[in-house]
Amino acid sequence: MKKDASRRTFLKLSLASVIGMTLGGKELISPAQAADLPHLTADDPQAKALQYTDNSPHEDKKCSGCALLQGEDGAEWRPCQLFPGKAVSVNGWCSAWVKRP
Repeated sequence: MKKDASRRTFLKLSLASVIGMTLGGKELISPAQAADLPHLTADDPQAKALQYTDNSPHEDKKCSGCALLQGEDGAEWRPCQLFPGKAVSVNGWCSAWVKRP
């Protein structure tokens, strides 16, 4: 009987968590907006390691065409999977650039 009680408790807590995140925790599950993020600079240690630049030296390789870029099309600065908490320029480039499928 103890297994049933713990299973029941688990299910109740799980359901309460889902309801809480859906109704009251919008800040917890909403994606970061690029306007709220600081712009990535070339001085950032991770940017240096990946040779990030705001202006791509390659005509056909820019952040706008990279599979790692996130956010809404049309924005000048957008989040990137490689630089959490920072926004990158759509005209930028780094050595981890991957062509968008």
